[in-house]
Amino acid sequence: MEPAPLLVLVAPQDIVNIGSAVRIAKNFGLSGLRLVEPGIFDPWRIEGIAHNTGDLIERITLHDTLESAVADCVWTLALTARERTAKRTVYRPQAAAAELVARAAIGPVAFVVGREDKGLTNEELDRCSALVSIPTNPEYHSLNLAQAVAIMAYETWLTRGGERQPVKPPRKPAEPAPMALLERLFADWRRALWAIDFFKTRQEDHVLRSWREMLFRAQLDAREASLVRAMGIEVVRFLERQQIPLPPEAAGTGRLPATEAGPGEVGKPPSPG
Repeated sequence: MEPAPLLVLVAPQDIVNIGSAVRIAKNFGLSGLRLVEPGIFDPWRIEGIAHNTGDLIERITLHDTLESAVADCVWTLALTARERTAKRTVYRPQAAAAELVARAAIGPVAFVVGREDKGLTNEELDRCSALVSIPTNPEYHSLNLAQAVAIMAYETWLTRGGERQPVKPPRKPAEPAPMALLERLFADWRRALWAIDFFKTRQEDHVLRSWREMLFRAQLDAREASLVRAMGIEVVRFLERQQIPLPPEAAGTGRLPATEAGPGEVGKPPSPG
């Protein structure tokens, strides 16, 4: 994976925001966190907010000025919501992340986030190589500190290849449902719908055709199809246990002989009584 940027927080006042930033930095693999004149710094409390981040918290460094916090960086990016009258290079998050990651190949880079209430001063913005502005509703453009950090950290993670992380496969892969099983499912649900008088005011062909189409679109695997089939079978079994008379179209219990039941199917008859 490509090198990760640093996160620099300037004068954060709320320890919850610091803890949230630590958690985000851990989530998206930032290389470290530097704090400039934090209002409070309590590693024990921070780890209570951001569990299992002790290794990252141990590497946090404290600085008196932004200048000292980014002294070793070859490129820095400042987050700001304010429009600038001076001519500055301003990126959107995705492009900013690409630039950060590209420049990280030659040395440390950082994105800088300011105070919860005022952001970064003009002097602090001047000390950063470029700016990034997160597009928001112009009628309410102020983002929470942790939200802004999360957006930029996420974009850098994607740029570094995070989206290529494999999605965890199912614990137990299942075979696709064979047509024979689906046809038994449809037959059992036809009996179940007749058993509850569903077709009393509806056309059977139209309903069953729509039911088939919905389940075909769902692309059920064998276990899922067996479960849906079991639901239809149990409707009829329940009515039988309650000794409720069934219409002729619902005759039969939907039970399969053991030789007919495929893998994972419901073929076992109910217990006596």
